[in-house]
Amino acid sequence: MAPPITLTLTSRSKKPIKKLPATIEVPHDASVEEVKILIARETGCDDFNRIGLFDPTTNKTLKNRRALISEEAGVLSKKQLLVKDLGPQVAWRTVFVIEYFGPIFFHVLIPLVRPYLYRFWPYVYKSEAETPMTQVQWLLFALFNIHFLKREWETLFVHKFSANTMPVSNIVRNSAFYWLMAGLLSAWHIYAPGSPADRTELGPLDYAGLAIFVVCEVCNWLVHQHLSSLRKPGGTEKGIPNCIGSSLVTCPNYMFEVLAWVGVIMISRSFAVVIFIVNGIVYMRSWSKGKEKALRAEFGDRYKKKQYTMIPGLI
Repeated sequence: MAPPITLTLTSRSKKPIKKLPATIEVPHDASVEEVKILIARETGCDDFNRIGLFDPTTNKTLKNRRALISEEAGVLSKKQLLVKDLGPQVAWRTVFVIEYFGPIFFHVLIPLVRPYLYRFWPYVYKSEAETPMTQVQWLLFALFNIHFLKREWETLFVHKFSANTMPVSNIVRNSAFYWLMAGLLSAWHIYAPGSPADRTELGPLDYAGLAIFVVCEVCNWLVHQHLSSLRKPGGTEKGIPNCIGSSLVTCPNYMFEVLAWVGVIMISRSFAVVIFIVNGIVYMRSWSKGKEKALRAEFGDRYKKKQYTMIPGLI
């Protein structure tokens, strides 16, 4: 059995963790998460997820909680760890549930408060009897709620997260995008009297948009199921995607996500939905490029490199 490793602990923050020992002895086969638990025990921290560990040579966080600390080259060469209190934490799954609840909340609330919300200029609203929501608006109501209820289901029963938690302070930042853009702004514009969605009949463009939405939502669901199958429960390992769309882009789930929202735009003709998905593309572009880089680094020649990470021919 390999001898234990003695590591120097250095605070990475101007406000050091109270009772942080100068050194700590850890088993040679200890994981990053197990080292966090040991440090939390030594410092009296009640949640080991608050303990952030960083490589002393690169100053980057040790993301893989299942990785052996003895296999972290920078840590082993300097026999040192940078440590930081990340603050109160919340489970990733909880954050996702809160994020996706926002659009559901507003797409239910706005139709209920139409008599009060649209009584003022520039809207021409009389009453629900005289100015009701139209067939197209109700269709969009269904599509938004189907999409985000699907997201909630996947969060609770499909997705497997590599990290346990994130800082509580991130909830507002992460949720604002969905609550304000997909929720409040989109619902306010779509359900307004006189909006582009205020139409009583579906036309060819609407039917085409509906078909695109349904097909891409199903494909997105299939990709998420496949990605979940690549990781064991509680694991952090990566796998090479081999599913519908993966021969075209790194992240076919993002591709089908964007295309589904293109279908919604075709039906709603709403600037609010365009703003939402354009902002979403900015975020997904960064994430998809990061995933491509991580797959190349982890699997080398075993992974077939992709020219496009989320939209063929564009991104």
